[in-house]
Amino acid sequence: MSFHSTAAQLVTLAAEGEEHGGNHESLSPYLTGGGAFVVLLLLLWITTRFNRDR
Repeated sequence: MSFHSTAAQLVTLAAEGEEHGGNHESLSPYLTGGGAFVVLLLLLWITTRFNRDR
């Protein structure tokens, strides 16, 4: 597969995605971002619990 044909397929795929908008009505960006933030804080807390030598 050549670079040109791959690029052409990606452009076609991106153009088809514009019709749908890409966002679902039930997805809240604040809820998604808040959930990711909570998960990252949980991972940070777990990491610091295992690093007791400092």
